[in-house]
Amino acid sequence: MKIALGADHRGYQAKEKVKALLTSMGYEVMDFGTNSTASFDYPDAAVPTCQAVVDGEASTGILLCGTGIGMSISANKVRGIRAAVCHDEVTTELSRRHNDANVLCLPADLIGEELTRRIVDVWLKARFEGGRHERRLRKISEIEGQQKDQATSPDSSGK
Repeated sequence: MKIALGADHRGYQAKEKVKALLTSMGYEVMDFGTNSTASFDYPDAAVPTCQAVVDGEASTGILLCGTGIGMSISANKVRGIRAAVCHDEVTTELSRRHNDANVLCLPADLIGEELTRRIVDVWLKARFEGGRHERRLRKISEIEGQQKDQATSPDSSGK
């Protein structure tokens, strides 16, 4: 299984630890940067990481920034992505089981290395339950389709 991985400068050090963890677990990692602690804008890592997931090049994505929020906002702009900011094992598991989240956003400044390891482990093991949750995901897909239609209409200014 391939996992797409990306971070901004605040998530860089945690990303490197996650990458080493994933590699030790036998996963292939696609690293979309950053590769240093120099200032780096989170959308520049989020978009290519998410595109790899949408295109089927990676099974899932993991993004890291200071709070996870900037990555989540950027990731959720990519059609087909359901990114979740997770701070613990419960939200991680439910984001997969109930929301079929396909990108995990981690707050590198707020959680330690051991909790990060546990969250990643839960993320990789949890599976979508389907059932009533499928109906909800269809509604989200419909919203995405409506947004695309509005953006491409002749008068998308809303006036």
